[in-house]
Amino acid sequence: MLKSWILSRVLHSAAKFEASAASFATSASINKARNPLEEFFEAERSTEEEKPIKYGRGWKASELRLKSWDDLHKLWYVLLKEKNMLMTQRQMLHAQNLRFPNPERIPKVRKSMCRIKHVLTERAIAEPDPRRSAQMKRMINAL
Repeated sequence: MLKSWILSRVLHSAAKFEASAASFATSASINKARNPLEEFFEAERSTEEEKPIKYGRGWKASELRLKSWDDLHKLWYVLLKEKNMLMTQRQMLHAQNLRFPNPERIPKVRKSMCRIKHVLTERAIAEPDPRRSAQMKRMINAL
């Protein structure tokens, strides 16, 4: 009886060790894939793909006027991240004497960012409270 109990404890601890080792390996691979510096580079495409990827259009000011302050704030940082990624990729490819694919994406991002600033400025001008309006304008100019 004692031998079977000891054997079961040994097997149970071995199973726990294997499970923890597997979870550690999985978490290590997840952490490796979530390296913050990888966000500055676009995901690699295989050369077998013959179809070019179609990218979306820029945001229109009329669409941005319908967004809340928080949505515009989030969208600003998404576009900033996209712009940083595109500029990093362009610089890296330029250093290797390679052509930057889809260079029309950078002006789309820049125009969308300018339109967000324009919409926020319109809201700051329309603000009836002069203190709040001045505060909003300072915040917009800091972007």
